[in-house]
Amino acid sequence: VISFTRMTRLTIHPERREAQAQAGVITLAVTEAARPHGLIYPPDPASFRTSTIGGNLAENAGGPMCFKYGVTGDYVRALSFVDADGEEHHVTRDAFDLAGLLIGSEGTLGLITEATLRLIPPATHTRTLMAHFPEVGACAEAVSAAIAAGAVPSKLEFMDRACTNAVEDYLNLGLPRDAEAVLLVDTDGDDLSTVQDELQLVADACERAGGTVRRAATDAEGAALWRARRSVSPALGRIRPQRMNEDIVVPRSALPDVVREIRALGDASPFRLVQFGHIGDGNLHPNILFDPRHEDTHAVHDLAHEIALVALRHGGVLSGEHGIGSMKRDFMTDAVDPGTLKALWNVKRALDPHLALNPGKILPAEGVDG
Repeated sequence: VISFTRMTRLTIHPERREAQAQAGVITLAVTEAARPHGLIYPPDPASFRTSTIGGNLAENAGGPMCFKYGVTGDYVRALSFVDADGEEHHVTRDAFDLAGLLIGSEGTLGLITEATLRLIPPATHTRTLMAHFPEVGACAEAVSAAIAAGAVPSKLEFMDRACTNAVEDYLNLGLPRDAEAVLLVDTDGDDLSTVQDELQLVADACERAGGTVRRAATDAEGAALWRARRSVSPALGRIRPQRMNEDIVVPRSALPDVVREIRALGDASPFRLVQFGHIGDGNLHPNILFDPRHEDTHAVHDLAHEIALVALRHGGVLSGEHGIGSMKRDFMTDAVDPGTLKALWNVKRALDPHLALNPGKILPAEGVDG
């Protein structure tokens, strides 16, 4: 095991709008250090108070702001990494984009030690709304309609009824317990009129889809709503001791069908299946809650496979930000053709000839001799 927890050097370069962060720097610490200079670091995974830059880079993490502002890889200007022979390298994004290859590779091609990150000024104005719906597919339809109408919210997050009730049991924030789906939305920008107009586009789409809209009257009310979304993980942890956190991405046009099909899988399953995620860019996090002391973990894995197949049938992919790892490694044969798997193995061998870096992850074992 290689730990990066003591690699916490962080330097802000406001004149270049950049941060240099070692792999062990906590994600939130970058924005906290940049804010006195009028800058922020937009990637904001729900775990931003505990996750590290190195982990975010390894998974190419997103977060609620990813729809408008992009994911971790969109903010990387350069990387330092250690290769399989123990040599350190510094790479930028020009010529062969080796930095881009390492981002999202889950530590299988090199060990990222430091990154140069792009910073931006925060928006001057932000407005927030919550909409709730009597059916999960209607929520997805509202999202597609709002984006088609020209809205580009900074945040578009979805929680199903099970998530909402888990958060209410945990924090008692006044969320609508009877709603089958809740949508949280931020619009932002430097022109208040444009921000409000954009929020109105979203509100209109939600109401046309049968949703009930509530605008946050104050910044504090908006912050409380977003606290609900960021509290989903600990809230679910109170229900079952373990959960399998799936991570799929599908085209927005397929979202209504996908959330309905996943809901049907949950209804037919003995396990409690909940859905939430970054619905603006089609990134969903179906979670299977279970107790390994009393429930069949093989059946949990089978249900995860069924969820993955739903995504693939609708033109999606196996992961948006949580990675493949070992849990979804065998699903890769469903997602990638043999020729492409061979090419991926060629890349792996070129950068890690002894297969020493995070072995057994991402690529199915049968591809080794391919």
